[in-house]
Amino acid sequence: MPRELQLQVAPEVAAQQPLLVDHIAKLMQVKPEEIRHVAIIKRSIDARQKAIKINLKVAVYWNEDYTETTTKLPDYKDVSGKQEVIIIGAGPAGLFAALQLIELGVKPIVLERGKDVQERRRDLKAINRDHTVSEDSNYCYGEGGAGTYSDGKLYTRSKKRGDVDRILELFVGFGASEEILVEAHPHIGTNKLPKIIKSIREKIIEFGGKVLFDTRVTDILVKNNEVEGVVTQNDDVIKASKIILATGHSARDIFELLDRKQIFIEAKPFALGVRAEHPQSLIDSIQYSCDYNTGRGEFLPPAPYSIVKQVNGRGMYSFCMCPGGVIAPCATSPGEVVTNGWSPSKRDQETANSGIVVELKLEDFAPFTKYGALAGMEFQKAIEQKAWHLAGETQRVPAQRMIDFTQSKVSAEIPKTSYVPSTTSVELGQVFPGFITQVLRQGFVDFGKSMRGYLTNEAILHAPESRTSSPVRIPRDNYSLEHLQIKGLYPCGEGAGYAGGIISAAIDGEKCAIKCAESLS
Repeated sequence: MPRELQLQVAPEVAAQQPLLVDHIAKLMQVKPEEIRHVAIIKRSIDARQKAIKINLKVAVYWNEDYTETTTKLPDYKDVSGKQEVIIIGAGPAGLFAALQLIELGVKPIVLERGKDVQERRRDLKAINRDHTVSEDSNYCYGEGGAGTYSDGKLYTRSKKRGDVDRILELFVGFGASEEILVEAHPHIGTNKLPKIIKSIREKIIEFGGKVLFDTRVTDILVKNNEVEGVVTQNDDVIKASKIILATGHSARDIFELLDRKQIFIEAKPFALGVRAEHPQSLIDSIQYSCDYNTGRGEFLPPAPYSIVKQVNGRGMYSFCMCPGGVIAPCATSPGEVVTNGWSPSKRDQETANSGIVVELKLEDFAPFTKYGALAGMEFQKAIEQKAWHLAGETQRVPAQRMIDFTQSKVSAEIPKTSYVPSTTSVELGQVFPGFITQVLRQGFVDFGKSMRGYLTNEAILHAPESRTSSPVRIPRDNYSLEHLQIKGLYPCGEGAGYAGGIISAAIDGEKCAIKCAESLS
């Protein structure tokens, strides 16, 4: 059996196998040539001290042969003639639900309003270049969901939701690097995720499932409080007694449909704010205590950051931080501006960005009470539409230098940022209700005290960052995972309020699929 060790080493030792072997040989008091292989099990960075260290958990093969293993996919079954389950949405929740159903001998029919990963690129180009937003194909809608073209982070704090390692291993089986099994904060990258998503789709089809693109659900057929199927935008009817609803957090038409049909939903608090962009070299100098000009060196990755403050009784925190990344336009309808961030796999862009958001409470939606369960959604929509008007009714984004924002001062000019459709200099206090503006202004001052150098006019704020999570929860039974009112309807993933990222959404998709299959049997 290999010997497992916990180590803390310098970055250059962690990055170079010969140096790592020498280090371990000294610890074990053996000759380096006696160590036949060192397998890294887990890796993380400890940047709390000026001398940065890498934490490693390793398996040392000492006088023992090492046989490389490959991650294998489950033994999927042909489900061509089996019972059918409709899955609405081809994001991580929907795709992993489909894979789980196939594993259990059930046929998934995945309905996706958007396009496949290749065709989707044209619509993303149109947003960036022509400021044209397709309501069915954009950064949020399409194969793979919002995660496909918005970073591919695979980190979740919620280990209680399910088997995180299983989801990571499935990603590796479909083509992701095995590094995601090792890193404390795994990340695939927007440039690599589309190919993996395509492989998942091909596997679903290979084993008898269906994946239909350009297929937007316009009605859910219900009789005697049981689902019977769906109607699509072309008035096609697809019948099934089980529906997994995995539409994502931006499917406002689905929320409106459920509300109109008096299928119970409820308003849910979420968070909203701005997306802040700094030079990556500045974040490196803050996090790694290195020289701004000479940089972090070749053995450390671009530095991330995570920060939380309480301001005026509300949480203000970083969200979806993207080292070496860019800011993207993520509107899902004309007449609104929405921002998000992503990083390529190498995280090699010159800028770092993060959502900096303020927690909201149900009482904040009081001006929109007439919308009932959709009050939070309408609150969200109003801010996005106001930003669009303030920025000239295009996909240009309202922007302001960070110190200028804290001083309520319109920035004389905004330098070019990574946001391709460009920016418009706006006093961002005009975008948000007063209480959000007050928290953000004080919060950035507090951030600057914790991270010296963070509060700077080199940082550009883009507004708004508003799609952090669903503004609606679709309630379900804790055991069966069915909707409390409608039998056969399984609210799932981020859109239903039960996940917050790729991993947790995938886990929730699997859980719903298992319960769905149990009910069929």
